[in-house]
Amino acid sequence: MTTNKIEIKNLTVNYIENKKTFNALHDVSFGVADGEFVSVIGASGCGKSTLLSVLEGIYKAAGGSVEIDGKELHGTGRDRGVVFQHYSLFPWMTTRNNIEFGIKQAQRGLKKSERLRIADEFLNKVGLEGFGSKYPSQLSGGMQQRAAIARALAMNTDILLMDEPFSAIDAKNRVILQDLLLSLWEGDGSEPRKTVVFVTHDIDEAILLSDKIVVLTAHPGTLNEVVKVPFSRPRNRSELVRTDEYSKFRNKLLSLLYSDIAERIGGEEVVL
Repeated sequence: MTTNKIEIKNLTVNYIENKKTFNALHDVSFGVADGEFVSVIGASGCGKSTLLSVLEGIYKAAGGSVEIDGKELHGTGRDRGVVFQHYSLFPWMTTRNNIEFGIKQAQRGLKKSERLRIADEFLNKVGLEGFGSKYPSQLSGGMQQRAAIARALAMNTDILLMDEPFSAIDAKNRVILQDLLLSLWEGDGSEPRKTVVFVTHDIDEAILLSDKIVVLTAHPGTLNEVVKVPFSRPRNRSELVRTDEYSKFRNKLLSLLYSDIAERIGGEEVVL
C-alpha cells in the first residue's frame, strides 16, 4: 500500500475576528505523493493560504488532521521549506547570508564554511552569481524572489510550501521564474524531487507546473475536485497552450472554479 508524503484528512480550520468565529476550511481531504507537485487553486478567501499555514505548522486545525510521513503534524519543522509571496528576505543580511541563514536552521550540523559553499552553489543555480554581497534593497523584485527560492531549496527540506510566490512579479519575470522553478524541481534525476504544495490564482501557472491540481470552493473552502494534469513532462509552454487538449482542460478548471460562485449569486450558468 502506497502512503502519501502528506495526508490531509477532513481538515477544518476556524479563525476568530472581532470575537466572532469564521470557518476558513471545512472537511478538506486529499493526499500529496512523495515528489509530487500539487497546486491549490480557488477564489479569493477560499482558504488556500490558510491551508498552507496549517501545513507549515502555524495554524491549528479545529477538526481533522494532517499527517507527514504517516505521523500527525504538530507545529513547525525542519522538513518544510517555505517561499512566501513577498520575498521575506532579511533586509539587514546580504543575499548570501540570507541563504546561509536558512541552511543553518535546517541543517544544524554543518560548518559555516560548508553553509556558505552551498549558498554560493544555489546563488549560481538561480542566476545570482556575483550578487551574494548585495542586500535585498539592492535587488529587483524578481531577483529577490530568486534568492528566496534559492534559500528554500538550499535548505534541502523534503517538502516545499509556496504561497503565490510569483504573484507580485511582472509577466516576463514570472515566466522566467516558473521555468526556473521547474528546472530546479525536475533536476537531472540524480536526487529525489521535492514534494511541493503550491498556492496560486493563475490557472495557466497551475497547469504548467503541476502533477495534479486541488480545486477549492469559495468561502468556506471545501474540496471541489482533485484533477490530475494530463500532460507529460517536460512541458513546452508555447506548444502546449496552442493545443485543443490544453484549451479543454483549462476550461474544465474554469468551470470547476466558477460553478459554485454562480450558484451563490443566483444559480445562473457560467459560460466560458
